[in-house]
Amino acid sequence: MDPPGPEPSNWPGGNNTVKVRLTEELSRKHPALPVSQVKPYFQIGEDKIPSRKKTTTPPDILLIEDSPGSVKNIINARKIRLNGKDKKQYLVGFENHTADKDKWLAEDAIPNGKLHLRRFRASGRKKQSHQ
Repeated sequence: MDPPGPEPSNWPGGNNTVKVRLTEELSRKHPALPVSQVKPYFQIGEDKIPSRKKTTTPPDILLIEDSPGSVKNIINARKIRLNGKDKKQYLVGFENHTADKDKWLAEDAIPNGKLHLRRFRASGRKKQSHQ
């Protein structure tokens, strides 16, 4: 059995439609759609491009060029797994900007990072000692 995919159709739409053989789960859907919705699929094997390595996109690590201004404070911290290693990121708030401009940055990407991290860690200790 051939895999699902577009094939020529002799449906009333003529050349403007294709017929798609669907899996059983999708068989209740309409089996024709406009050609403009169909995109060709090309599979390039690793044998054709041996130098290509599989890569993963790192989760929203942002460079400082993307930051909207000077750092106001560090709000939170999180650990992420990147290339098999645990990395720490900090949610940074920026002066004169709303919370939607806050960004997750790596420690070395925060301007005056050591100072702000020291304040962030000290504020965490104060909260714990008051409980």
